[in-house]
Amino acid sequence: MSEDDVTVPVVCPACDTETEVALSQLETTIARHNDNRHDGEAIAEVDPAIKDHIAELVADDLELLG
Repeated sequence: MSEDDVTVPVVCPACDTETEVALSQLETTIARHNDNRHDGEAIAEVDPAIKDHIAELVADDLELLG
């Protein structure tokens, strides 16, 4: 990971873990974790607080909230 890579918090409630993953490796890392630890079930994910914040920013940008 280079110093310029943006990192994203990833949480896995089943493993009780949280880590920072480079945005460029996010999809691969989450898929590998879920495949190896949870038989492919989508348990590890981007921190829900981050997902909610991004959804709010998009809604504001698209003026969906009136």
